[in-house]
Amino acid sequence: PRPPAPPGPRTARLRAMLDVRAGGPRMHGVHHHDPDWTARSGGTRIRWRGADEAVVREGPDGGAVLAVTFDLAEGESRDLVLELAAGTAEEPAAALDAGALWEATERDWEQSVPSCDDTIAPRDARLSYAVLTGLTSQAGGMAAAATTALPERADEGRNFDYRYAWIRDQCFAGHAVAAHGGPPHVLRSAADFVTARILADGDRLRPAYTVAGDPVPEQRESDLPGYPGAKVVTGNQASGQWQLDALGEALLLLATAAEHDRADRGALKAARVAAEVIGRRWGDPGAGIWETEDKLWTHSRLICVAGLRQAARVLGGPAESAEWNSLADAVLTETTRTALAPGGRWKRANDDGRMDAALLIPPLRGALPADDPRSVATLKAVRADLVQEGFVYRYRVGDEPLGVAEGSFTLCGFFLALAEHRQGEAARALGTFERTRSGSATSGLFSEEYDVRQRQLRGNIPQAFVHALLLETASRLA
Repeated sequence: PRPPAPPGPRTARLRAMLDVRAGGPRMHGVHHHDPDWTARSGGTRIRWRGADEAVVREGPDGGAVLAVTFDLAEGESRDLVLELAAGTAEEPAAALDAGALWEATERDWEQSVPSCDDTIAPRDARLSYAVLTGLTSQAGGMAAAATTALPERADEGRNFDYRYAWIRDQCFAGHAVAAHGGPPHVLRSAADFVTARILADGDRLRPAYTVAGDPVPEQRESDLPGYPGAKVVTGNQASGQWQLDALGEALLLLATAAEHDRADRGALKAARVAAEVIGRRWGDPGAGIWETEDKLWTHSRLICVAGLRQAARVLGGPAESAEWNSLADAVLTETTRTALAPGGRWKRANDDGRMDAALLIPPLRGALPADDPRSVATLKAVRADLVQEGFVYRYRVGDEPLGVAEGSFTLCGFFLALAEHRQGEAARALGTFERTRSGSATSGLFSEEYDVRQRQLRGNIPQAFVHALLLETASRLA
Protein backbone atom coordinates (compact mmCIF):
# COMPACT_ATOMS: atom_id res chain seq x y z
CA PRO A 1 0.00 0.00 0.00
CA ARG A 2 1.02 3.61 -0.55
CA PRO A 3 2.79 5.02 2.53
CA PRO A 4 0.80 7.66 4.41
CA ALA A 5 1.65 11.31 3.97
CA PRO A 6 4.10 12.79 6.48
CA PRO A 7 2.42 13.86 9.71
CA GLY A 8 1.72 17.51 10.39
CA PRO A 9 3.66 19.56 12.95
CA ARG A 10 1.25 18.70 15.79
CA THR A 11 0.68 15.08 14.80
CA ALA A 12 2.47 11.98 16.05
CA ARG A 13 3.04 8.94 13.86
CA LEU A 14 2.99 5.66 15.75
CA ARG A 15 3.93 2.16 14.69
CA ALA A 16 2.85 -0.90 16.65
CA MET A 17 4.15 -4.39 15.91
CA LEU A 18 2.74 -7.56 17.48
CA ASP A 19 5.13 -10.50 17.70
CA VAL A 20 4.02 -13.01 20.36
CA ARG A 21 6.31 -15.88 21.33
CA ALA A 22 4.69 -17.75 24.21
CA GLY A 23 7.36 -20.08 25.50
CA GLY A 24 9.27 -19.95 22.22
CA PRO A 25 6.92 -20.84 19.34
CA ARG A 26 6.34 -18.08 16.82
CA MET A 27 2.92 -16.58 16.25
CA HIS A 28 0.94 -18.49 13.61
CA GLY A 29 -2.58 -18.91 12.27
CA VAL A 30 -3.04 -15.17 11.89
CA HIS A 31 -6.56 -14.22 10.74
CA HIS A 32 -8.64 -11.07 10.62
CA HIS A 33 -12.21 -11.51 11.88
CA ASP A 34 -13.55 -7.97 11.88
CA PRO A 35 -12.97 -6.23 14.26
CA ASP A 36 -10.36 -8.61 15.77
CA TRP A 37 -7.10 -10.15 14.69
CA THR A 38 -6.62 -13.68 16.05
CA ALA A 39 -3.59 -15.95 16.20
CA ARG A 40 -1.86 -18.59 18.32
CA SER A 41 1.54 -19.10 19.87
CA GLY A 42 2.19 -22.36 21.64
CA GLY A 43 -0.69 -22.88 24.06
CA THR A 44 -1.66 -19.20 23.99
CA ARG A 45 -4.62 -17.74 22.12
CA ILE A 46 -4.25 -14.17 20.89
CA ARG A 47 -6.82 -11.49 20.10
CA TRP A 48 -5.98 -7.94 19.06
CA ARG A 49 -8.54 -5.19 18.58
CA GLY A 50 -8.19 -1.62 17.41
CA ALA A 51 -5.82 -2.29 14.52
CA ASP A 52 -8.16 -3.08 11.63
CA GLU A 53 -5.70 -1.72 9.06
CA ALA A 54 -2.80 -3.84 10.37
CA VAL A 55 -0.90 -5.97 7.84
CA VAL A 56 0.81 -9.31 8.20
CA ARG A 57 4.53 -9.10 7.59
CA GLU A 58 7.41 -11.50 7.69
CA GLY A 59 9.65 -11.03 10.71
CA PRO A 60 13.47 -11.15 10.66
CA ASP A 61 13.48 -14.90 11.31
CA GLY A 62 10.67 -15.73 8.90
CA GLY A 63 7.74 -15.75 11.32
CA ALA A 64 4.57 -13.69 11.02
CA VAL A 65 4.20 -10.34 12.75
CA LEU A 66 1.31 -7.86 12.70
CA ALA A 67 2.17 -4.23 12.02
CA VAL A 68 0.08 -1.09 12.02
CA THR A 69 1.01 2.56 11.47
CA PHE A 70 -1.28 5.46 12.27
CA ASP A 71 -1.28 9.16 13.05
CA LEU A 72 -2.66 10.87 16.12
CA ALA A 73 -3.26 14.59 16.23
CA GLU A 74 -2.71 16.49 19.44
CA GLY A 75 -5.47 15.59 21.92
CA GLU A 76 -6.52 12.39 20.13
CA SER A 77 -6.27 8.88 21.54
CA ARG A 78 -6.65 5.36 20.26
CA ASP A 79 -7.00 2.08 22.13
CA LEU A 80 -5.26 -1.13 21.07
CA VAL A 81 -6.54 -4.04 23.15
CA LEU A 82 -4.47 -7.25 23.30
CA GLU A 83 -5.83 -10.42 24.92
CA LEU A 84 -3.60 -13.40 25.70
CA ALA A 85 -5.49 -16.46 26.91
CA ALA A 86 -4.15 -19.80 28.05
CA GLY A 87 -5.29 -23.03 26.42
CA THR A 88 -6.27 -24.07 22.95
CA ALA A 89 -9.97 -24.83 23.43
CA GLU A 90 -12.44 -22.67 21.59
CA GLU A 91 -14.23 -20.83 24.37
CA PRO A 92 -16.76 -18.01 24.20
CA ALA A 93 -14.79 -14.82 23.71
CA ALA A 94 -15.17 -12.03 26.22
CA ALA A 95 -15.90 -8.57 24.90
CA LEU A 96 -12.88 -6.44 24.13
CA ASP A 97 -14.66 -3.12 24.47
CA ALA A 98 -11.92 -0.63 25.35
CA GLY A 99 -14.27 1.78 27.09
CA ALA A 100 -15.71 -0.93 29.33
CA LEU A 101 -12.24 -2.26 30.09
CA TRP A 102 -11.00 1.22 31.10
CA GLU A 103 -14.01 1.64 33.37
CA ALA A 104 -13.50 -1.78 34.97
CA THR A 105 -9.80 -1.08 35.49
CA GLU A 106 -10.42 2.28 37.13
CA ARG A 107 -13.16 0.80 39.31
CA ASP A 108 -10.88 -2.03 40.45
CA TRP A 109 -8.04 0.35 41.34
CA GLU A 110 -10.42 2.59 43.28
CA GLN A 111 -11.57 -0.43 45.29
CA SER A 112 -8.03 -1.75 45.81
CA VAL A 113 -6.27 1.46 46.84
CA PRO A 114 -7.73 3.49 49.71
CA SER A 115 -7.55 7.27 50.04
CA CYS A 116 -5.09 7.03 52.96
CA ASP A 117 -6.57 10.24 54.37
CA ASP A 118 -6.01 8.75 57.82
CA THR A 119 -2.21 9.00 57.42
CA ILE A 120 0.09 12.02 57.81
CA ALA A 121 0.90 11.97 54.07
CA PRO A 122 -2.22 10.86 52.19
CA ARG A 123 -1.02 11.43 48.63
CA ASP A 124 2.33 9.67 49.07
CA ALA A 125 0.81 6.90 51.18
CA ARG A 126 -1.87 6.27 48.55
CA LEU A 127 0.77 6.16 45.83
CA SER A 128 2.80 3.68 47.88
CA TYR A 129 -0.28 1.51 48.39
CA ALA A 130 -0.82 1.56 44.63
CA VAL A 131 2.84 0.64 43.99
CA LEU A 132 2.63 -2.38 46.30
CA THR A 133 -0.63 -3.43 44.67
CA GLY A 134 0.70 -2.99 41.15
CA LEU A 135 3.91 -4.92 41.81
CA THR A 136 1.99 -7.91 43.22
CA SER A 137 1.33 -10.65 40.67
CA GLN A 138 -1.71 -12.88 40.40
CA ALA A 139 0.42 -15.64 41.90
CA GLY A 140 0.99 -13.50 45.01
CA GLY A 141 4.66 -12.71 44.46
CA MET A 142 5.54 -9.01 44.66
CA ALA A 143 8.40 -7.76 42.51
CA ALA A 144 11.00 -5.85 44.51
CA ALA A 145 11.06 -3.26 41.71
CA ALA A 146 9.69 -2.93 38.21
CA THR A 147 13.08 -2.52 36.53
CA THR A 148 16.46 -4.08 36.07
CA ALA A 149 19.91 -2.60 35.48
CA LEU A 150 19.34 0.92 36.79
CA PRO A 151 22.64 0.85 38.68
CA GLU A 152 23.45 2.22 42.11
CA ARG A 153 27.13 2.49 41.16
CA ALA A 154 27.78 1.23 37.64
CA ASP A 155 31.56 1.61 37.87
CA GLU A 156 31.64 -0.61 40.97
CA GLY A 157 29.44 -3.37 39.59
CA ARG A 158 26.50 -2.50 41.81
CA ASN A 159 23.96 -3.12 39.11
CA PHE A 160 21.12 -5.53 39.79
CA ASP A 161 17.89 -7.08 38.51
CA TYR A 162 15.14 -6.52 41.09
CA ARG A 163 12.19 -7.89 39.12
CA TYR A 164 11.83 -10.79 41.56
CA ALA A 165 9.98 -11.45 44.80
CA TRP A 166 12.14 -11.21 47.92
CA ILE A 167 10.72 -12.93 51.00
CA ARG A 168 11.80 -9.99 53.15
CA ASP A 169 10.17 -7.40 50.90
CA GLN A 170 6.91 -9.35 50.88
CA CYS A 171 6.95 -9.24 54.67
CA PHE A 172 7.61 -5.48 54.79
CA ALA A 173 4.68 -4.92 52.43
CA GLY A 174 2.38 -7.09 54.55
CA HIS A 175 3.28 -5.18 57.72
CA ALA A 176 2.64 -1.86 55.99
CA VAL A 177 -0.83 -2.79 54.77
CA ALA A 178 -1.69 -4.22 58.18
CA ALA A 179 -0.49 -1.04 59.90
CA HIS A 180 -2.70 1.05 57.66
CA GLY A 181 -5.74 -1.19 57.91
CA GLY A 182 -6.92 -0.74 54.33
CA PRO A 183 -7.87 -3.42 51.78
CA PRO A 184 -5.91 -6.54 52.81
CA HIS A 185 -5.18 -8.15 49.44
CA VAL A 186 -1.44 -7.33 49.60
CA LEU A 187 -1.20 -8.75 53.13
CA ARG A 188 -3.11 -11.89 52.14
CA SER A 189 -1.07 -12.37 48.95
CA ALA A 190 2.20 -11.92 50.82
CA ALA A 191 1.24 -14.39 53.55
CA ASP A 192 0.05 -16.98 51.04
CA PHE A 193 3.18 -16.61 48.91
CA VAL A 194 5.58 -16.88 51.87
CA THR A 195 3.65 -19.80 53.35
CA ALA A 196 3.85 -21.71 50.07
CA ARG A 197 7.56 -21.10 49.70
CA ILE A 198 8.38 -22.22 53.26
CA LEU A 199 6.30 -25.37 52.95
CA ALA A 200 7.90 -26.19 49.61
CA ASP A 201 11.53 -25.44 50.46
CA GLY A 202 11.97 -25.57 54.26
CA ASP A 203 15.61 -25.08 55.20
CA ARG A 204 16.39 -24.51 51.52
CA LEU A 205 14.27 -21.36 51.52
CA ARG A 206 15.64 -18.94 48.97
CA PRO A 207 15.82 -15.21 49.68
CA ALA A 208 14.09 -14.49 46.36
CA TYR A 209 11.88 -16.19 43.77
CA THR A 210 10.20 -15.21 40.55
CA VAL A 211 6.82 -13.61 41.16
CA ALA A 212 5.30 -16.99 40.23
CA GLY A 213 7.35 -18.75 42.93
CA ASP A 214 9.99 -20.34 40.70
CA PRO A 215 13.78 -20.13 41.16
CA VAL A 216 15.42 -16.89 40.05
CA PRO A 217 17.68 -17.28 36.99
CA GLU A 218 21.42 -17.03 37.48
CA GLN A 219 22.77 -13.52 37.21
CA ARG A 220 24.36 -12.65 33.88
CA GLU A 221 25.24 -9.63 31.78
CA SER A 222 23.90 -9.15 28.28
CA ASP A 223 25.46 -7.29 25.38
CA LEU A 224 22.66 -4.71 25.37
CA PRO A 225 23.64 -1.14 26.24
CA GLY A 226 22.20 -0.06 29.57
CA TYR A 227 21.78 3.07 31.68
CA PRO A 228 23.93 5.14 31.97
CA GLY A 229 26.27 3.08 29.81
CA ALA A 230 26.33 0.08 32.14
CA LYS A 231 25.66 -3.48 31.04
CA VAL A 232 22.11 -4.85 31.23
CA VAL A 233 21.88 -7.44 34.01
CA THR A 234 19.30 -10.22 34.30
CA GLY A 235 18.87 -12.72 37.11
CA ASN A 236 20.14 -12.25 40.65
CA GLN A 237 22.88 -13.97 42.60
CA ALA A 238 21.09 -13.48 45.95
CA SER A 239 18.85 -16.43 45.14
CA GLY A 240 21.67 -18.79 46.08
CA GLN A 241 22.41 -17.17 49.45
CA TRP A 242 21.44 -18.27 52.94
CA GLN A 243 19.65 -15.41 54.73
CA LEU A 244 18.55 -16.29 58.25
CA ASP A 245 16.58 -13.08 58.68
CA ALA A 246 14.09 -14.14 55.98
CA LEU A 247 12.76 -16.80 58.37
CA GLY A 248 12.35 -14.30 61.19
CA GLU A 249 10.56 -11.91 58.87
CA ALA A 250 8.34 -14.75 57.67
CA LEU A 251 7.27 -15.54 61.23
CA LEU A 252 6.47 -11.88 61.80
CA LEU A 253 4.37 -11.75 58.65
CA LEU A 254 2.47 -14.94 59.45
CA ALA A 255 1.71 -13.66 62.95
CA THR A 256 0.51 -10.33 61.56
CA ALA A 257 -1.66 -12.06 58.97
CA ALA A 258 -3.19 -14.30 61.65
CA GLU A 259 -4.01 -11.26 63.80
CA HIS A 260 -5.89 -9.78 60.85
CA ASP A 261 -7.58 -13.09 59.92
CA ARG A 262 -5.59 -13.27 56.67
CA ALA A 263 -3.59 -16.44 57.30
CA ASP A 264 -4.64 -19.68 55.64
CA ARG A 265 -4.58 -23.14 57.19
CA GLY A 266 -0.97 -23.63 56.13
CA ALA A 267 0.31 -20.65 58.14
CA LEU A 268 0.78 -22.56 61.40
CA LYS A 269 2.48 -25.41 59.59
CA ALA A 270 4.80 -22.92 57.84
CA ALA A 271 5.53 -21.24 61.18
CA ARG A 272 6.50 -24.60 62.67
CA VAL A 273 8.84 -25.25 59.75
CA ALA A 274 10.42 -21.78 60.03
CA ALA A 275 10.91 -22.08 63.79
CA GLU A 276 12.46 -25.53 63.41
CA VAL A 277 14.91 -24.25 60.78
CA ILE A 278 15.85 -21.27 62.95
CA GLY A 279 16.49 -23.67 65.83
CA ARG A 280 18.92 -25.67 63.70
CA ARG A 281 20.62 -22.92 61.75
CA TRP A 282 20.74 -19.71 63.77
CA GLY A 283 24.42 -20.39 64.42
CA ASP A 284 25.25 -20.59 60.69
CA PRO A 285 26.83 -17.55 58.99
CA GLY A 286 24.70 -16.01 56.27
CA ALA A 287 24.53 -13.10 53.84
CA GLY A 288 22.16 -11.00 55.94
CA ILE A 289 19.74 -8.26 55.00
CA TRP A 290 22.31 -6.40 52.87
CA GLU A 291 23.34 -9.57 50.99
CA THR A 292 27.08 -9.17 51.51
CA GLU A 293 29.62 -11.62 52.90
CA ASP A 294 28.63 -14.50 55.18
CA LYS A 295 28.77 -13.55 58.86
CA LEU A 296 26.85 -14.00 62.08
CA TRP A 297 24.88 -10.82 61.51
CA THR A 298 23.30 -9.35 64.62
CA HIS A 299 20.23 -8.10 62.79
CA SER A 300 19.53 -11.58 61.38
CA ARG A 301 19.55 -13.14 64.83
CA LEU A 302 17.52 -10.41 66.51
CA ILE A 303 14.81 -10.40 63.84
CA CYS A 304 14.46 -14.14 64.47
CA VAL A 305 14.01 -13.36 68.17
CA ALA A 306 11.21 -10.97 67.21
CA GLY A 307 9.62 -13.49 64.84
CA LEU A 308 9.71 -16.33 67.34
CA ARG A 309 8.13 -14.19 70.05
CA GLN A 310 5.35 -12.90 67.83
CA ALA A 311 4.64 -16.39 66.49
CA ALA A 312 4.51 -17.72 70.06
CA ARG A 313 2.07 -14.98 71.03
CA VAL A 314 -0.28 -15.39 68.07
CA LEU A 315 0.14 -18.77 66.37
CA GLY A 316 1.44 -21.41 68.75
CA GLY A 317 -0.32 -23.54 71.31
CA PRO A 318 0.96 -23.59 74.91
CA ALA A 319 3.72 -26.12 74.31
CA GLU A 320 4.89 -24.59 71.04
CA SER A 321 4.77 -21.08 72.44
CA ALA A 322 6.95 -22.10 75.37
CA GLU A 323 9.40 -23.79 73.01
CA TRP A 324 9.59 -20.80 70.65
CA ASN A 325 9.99 -18.30 73.49
CA SER A 326 12.75 -20.46 74.98
CA LEU A 327 14.56 -20.51 71.63
CA ALA A 328 14.17 -16.72 71.33
CA ASP A 329 15.69 -16.30 74.79
CA ALA A 330 18.63 -18.52 73.88
CA VAL A 331 19.34 -16.61 70.65
CA LEU A 332 19.10 -13.25 72.43
CA THR A 333 21.38 -14.37 75.26
CA GLU A 334 24.09 -15.59 72.89
CA THR A 335 23.78 -12.53 70.66
CA THR A 336 24.12 -10.25 73.68
CA ARG A 337 27.22 -12.16 74.75
CA THR A 338 28.94 -11.96 71.36
CA ALA A 339 27.59 -8.86 69.62
CA LEU A 340 27.19 -6.12 72.22
CA ALA A 341 29.71 -3.30 72.02
CA PRO A 342 31.34 -1.89 75.20
CA GLY A 343 29.03 1.15 75.11
CA GLY A 344 25.95 -1.06 75.31
CA ARG A 345 24.88 -0.80 71.64
CA TRP A 346 24.66 -3.62 69.14
CA LYS A 347 27.52 -4.37 66.73
CA ARG A 348 26.85 -5.34 63.10
CA ALA A 349 28.21 -8.83 63.74
CA ASN A 350 30.22 -10.63 66.40
CA ASP A 351 33.43 -9.71 64.49
CA ASP A 352 32.32 -6.36 63.07
CA GLY A 353 32.00 -3.47 65.48
CA ARG A 354 30.57 -0.95 63.02
CA MET A 355 27.12 0.56 63.32
CA ASP A 356 24.29 -0.65 61.07
CA ALA A 357 20.93 1.04 60.62
CA ALA A 358 19.28 -2.38 60.17
CA LEU A 359 19.69 -2.80 63.92
CA LEU A 360 16.82 -0.34 64.36
CA ILE A 361 14.39 -2.93 63.00
CA PRO A 362 14.28 -5.76 65.60
CA PRO A 363 13.05 -3.60 68.50
CA LEU A 364 10.29 -2.24 66.25
CA ARG A 365 9.11 -5.81 65.68
CA GLY A 366 9.19 -6.88 69.31
CA ALA A 367 12.63 -8.39 69.85
CA LEU A 368 13.25 -5.95 72.70
CA PRO A 369 11.25 -3.27 74.50
CA ALA A 370 11.68 0.29 73.26
CA ASP A 371 13.22 1.33 76.57
CA ASP A 372 15.69 -1.55 76.70
CA PRO A 373 19.17 0.01 77.18
CA ARG A 374 20.48 -1.86 74.12
CA SER A 375 17.71 -0.39 71.95
CA VAL A 376 18.24 3.13 73.30
CA ALA A 377 22.03 2.97 72.89
CA THR A 378 21.72 1.64 69.33
CA LEU A 379 19.31 4.39 68.33
CA LYS A 380 21.71 7.02 69.66
CA ALA A 381 24.62 5.39 67.83
CA VAL A 382 22.75 5.36 64.51
CA ARG A 383 22.01 9.06 64.87
CA ALA A 384 25.60 9.86 65.75
CA ASP A 385 27.31 7.73 63.12
CA LEU A 386 24.94 7.21 60.18
CA VAL A 387 22.89 10.41 59.84
CA GLN A 388 24.09 13.39 57.81
CA GLU A 389 21.95 16.41 56.98
CA GLY A 390 18.91 14.43 58.07
CA PHE A 391 19.50 11.54 55.65
CA VAL A 392 20.25 8.05 56.95
CA TYR A 393 22.92 5.71 55.58
CA ARG A 394 22.81 1.98 56.19
CA TYR A 395 26.47 1.59 57.27
CA ARG A 396 29.87 3.10 56.63
CA VAL A 397 31.80 1.68 53.68
CA GLY A 398 35.48 1.38 54.54
CA ASP A 399 37.04 4.70 55.46
CA GLU A 400 34.91 6.69 53.03
CA PRO A 401 32.85 9.61 54.36
CA LEU A 402 29.10 9.17 54.26
CA GLY A 403 27.64 9.82 50.82
CA VAL A 404 30.75 8.97 48.81
CA ALA A 405 30.66 5.18 48.39
CA GLU A 406 26.87 5.01 48.28
CA GLY A 407 23.82 7.20 48.71
CA SER A 408 21.55 7.51 51.70
CA PHE A 409 19.38 4.44 52.17
CA THR A 410 15.77 5.58 52.10
CA LEU A 411 14.44 2.46 53.83
CA CYS A 412 16.63 3.21 56.83
CA GLY A 413 15.33 6.77 57.07
CA PHE A 414 11.81 5.49 57.58
CA PHE A 415 12.99 2.93 60.12
CA LEU A 416 14.71 5.71 62.06
CA ALA A 417 11.47 7.71 62.06
CA LEU A 418 9.61 4.68 63.42
CA ALA A 419 12.25 4.11 66.10
CA GLU A 420 12.03 7.74 67.19
CA HIS A 421 8.25 7.53 67.25
CA ARG A 422 8.43 4.43 69.43
CA GLN A 423 10.67 6.32 71.87
CA GLY A 424 7.99 9.00 72.18
CA GLU A 425 9.95 11.60 70.18
CA ALA A 426 7.03 12.64 67.98
CA ALA A 427 8.47 15.90 66.61
CA ARG A 428 11.81 14.33 65.81
CA ALA A 429 10.16 11.35 64.11
CA LEU A 430 8.07 13.68 61.95
CA GLY A 431 11.17 15.62 60.91
CA THR A 432 12.99 12.42 59.95
CA PHE A 433 9.97 11.21 58.00
CA GLU A 434 9.68 14.46 56.03
CA ARG A 435 13.40 14.60 55.29
CA THR A 436 13.42 11.01 54.11
CA ARG A 437 10.42 11.30 51.83
CA SER A 438 11.97 14.33 50.15
CA GLY A 439 14.38 11.94 48.41
CA SER A 440 11.90 10.85 45.72
CA ALA A 441 11.49 11.46 42.02
CA THR A 442 9.09 14.17 40.88
CA SER A 443 6.62 11.34 40.29
CA GLY A 444 6.71 10.48 44.00
CA LEU A 445 8.44 7.15 43.31
CA PHE A 446 11.47 5.97 45.30
CA SER A 447 14.52 3.94 44.46
CA GLU A 448 16.69 2.16 47.01
CA GLU A 449 19.23 4.96 47.42
CA TYR A 450 19.22 8.74 47.18
CA ASP A 451 22.43 10.52 46.23
CA VAL A 452 22.23 13.61 48.40
CA ARG A 453 25.14 15.40 46.75
CA GLN A 454 23.89 15.01 43.19
CA ARG A 455 20.19 14.95 44.12
CA GLN A 456 19.69 11.76 42.14
CA LEU A 457 17.88 8.50 42.69
CA ARG A 458 20.17 5.46 42.61
CA GLY A 459 18.98 2.00 41.65
CA ASN A 460 15.87 0.36 40.32
CA ILE A 461 12.47 1.99 40.58
CA PRO A 462 9.94 1.89 42.15
CA GLN A 463 11.56 0.07 45.08
CA ALA A 464 8.76 -1.81 46.83
CA PHE A 465 10.21 -2.01 50.32
CA VAL A 466 10.80 1.74 50.43
CA HIS A 467 7.18 2.38 49.50
CA ALA A 468 6.11 -0.20 52.10
CA LEU A 469 7.97 1.66 54.84
CA LEU A 470 6.64 5.02 53.73
CA LEU A 471 3.11 3.63 54.03
CA GLU A 472 3.80 2.06 57.42
CA THR A 473 5.50 5.16 58.80
CA ALA A 474 2.82 7.52 57.50
CA SER A 475 0.21 5.29 59.16
CA ARG A 476 1.91 4.84 62.52
CA LEU A 477 2.94 8.48 62.92
CA ALA A 478 -0.67 9.52 62.40
